[in-house]
Amino acid sequence: MSRIAEARSLLDEADCLFDAAAVRQAYDGIAARLNADYADTLPLVLCVMNGGLYATSEITQRLSFPFELDYLHATRYRGATTGGGLIWKRQPDATLEGRDVLVIDDILDEGHTLVAIRKALLEFKPKSLNVAVLAEKLHDRRAPEAHAEYIGLALPDRYVFGCGMDVRELWRQLPGIYAVKGL
Repeated sequence: MSRIAEARSLLDEADCLFDAAAVRQAYDGIAARLNADYADTLPLVLCVMNGGLYATSEITQRLSFPFELDYLHATRYRGATTGGGLIWKRQPDATLEGRDVLVIDDILDEGHTLVAIRKALLEFKPKSLNVAVLAEKLHDRRAPEAHAEYIGLALPDRYVFGCGMDVRELWRQLPGIYAVKGL
């Protein structure tokens, strides 16, 4: 089976957990809370690449306050040789010290990378640091310190894709959230 046929088969067989309308409502809800909480600030919004690209775009289009936008790209290796530390592929250019910082990502799953990102950003001494995610996966494997202040949707413990989340590096662009059949 070709990669294209395999990708189409994955989507055709997937379960739609949240359609585009439900996802839009979640973005609206997150943005409403952010508009209330950040109305009198000039925050720095940081997009977590790659998955956070879609959530950042959708959420920031709904914001009614001015903000500065930047991005970060980080990965965390779980191998024993690196100790699970954060590897920066790209750090934010903007100064974080004394700033209200809002990190936007697609999903909070186990949260190890998000915990490492939060700890690394706190070293820059921001005034405040909050995280917004479109979705959180509900399970008992969450890293103890992993959390987000703004969450749009709760997902079952399944392999999900769409809205920035990928399956085999594909289908991030889907406006709904899908779960791979059988997983």
